[in-house]
Amino acid sequence: MSITYKKAGVDINEADRFVSMISPMVKTTFRKEVLTDIGLFAGLFKLDIKKYKEPILVSGTDGVGTKLKIAFESDKHDTVGIDLVAMCVNDILTLGAEPLFFLDYFATGKLNAEKASQIIKGIVEGCKQAGCALIGGETAELPGFYKKNEYDLAGFAVGIVEKDEIINGSEIKDGDAIVGLASSGLHSNGFSLVRKVFFDIGKFKLEQSIPELGCSLAEELLKPTKIYVDAYFALKDRVNIKGMAHITGGGITGNLPRIFPSNITAIIYKNSWQPPPIFQLIQRIGKISDTEMFKVFNMGIGYIFITERDYVNEAINILDKNGYQAYLIGEIKEGKGKIRIK
Repeated sequence: MSITYKKAGVDINEADRFVSMISPMVKTTFRKEVLTDIGLFAGLFKLDIKKYKEPILVSGTDGVGTKLKIAFESDKHDTVGIDLVAMCVNDILTLGAEPLFFLDYFATGKLNAEKASQIIKGIVEGCKQAGCALIGGETAELPGFYKKNEYDLAGFAVGIVEKDEIINGSEIKDGDAIVGLASSGLHSNGFSLVRKVFFDIGKFKLEQSIPELGCSLAEELLKPTKIYVDAYFALKDRVNIKGMAHITGGGITGNLPRIFPSNITAIIYKNSWQPPPIFQLIQRIGKISDTEMFKVFNMGIGYIFITERDYVNEAINILDKNGYQAYLIGEIKEGKGKIRIK
């Protein structure tokens, strides 16, 4: 009896069906600079160099992590793609870069075109929110490599910034203010601890309704990471932004110091905002210290701007008009303590 690729676990016809399903929605992300159609070996993107004096390309890559386990177990796959885009574009945004295009890598043991198209639907939505084009990707069917109904996602973003407009934190000084933008919840970090707390310690079920959250546990845990591109570009020409930080794994304590000069520290006033109830619930069930919570989670602050104090009120008003909740959460001081939470 002869064997085929399909009998070995790879269905090329299903892959072709998947591409035909996603092509129309992927094309909705195309910017005028995209020169290629779907299906070629690589994507072409034409830079309008007349717009720039010294254009610098900025790149970043990331994944969704064990948050995907929640998608598997709840069989809901249309939001993790937003997380994927957010984790990449928010990172390159910290240097002042405009996201241009995005590529994804999706790998699974057995391809299901309907389920996979839901994942791409989320990636498309994330690209639209970020204003970037989804110009390519890779779908890998790897039988025997992943557990049944599981997959992994990775993403790659490329942006652009004028050389003299790069924001790297070098101008941050004593007296500057720290403005925090609200997160939508857990975003895409700390889910190994989250799953330990809710499923091993608390014995919760994903479909369980949690009164203090106002929704089921699955709905809360799958809230997608917020994308902050519009927030930055709303402020860019009106506020002197000296530094930005994407608050991911490591929390405020691990991420904010990455943009600091060596001679300063930050004072964060934790009572200046109210973290969403999910963080209080995790802390109570897991009996987790404040220090550990701030080291692992964003605690309700997904992105940070550092600016001169005179700009704070204007910045918060602009952000509010653009749909972002923002708070004055701290200040910059001289010293080498890096960060203190009070």
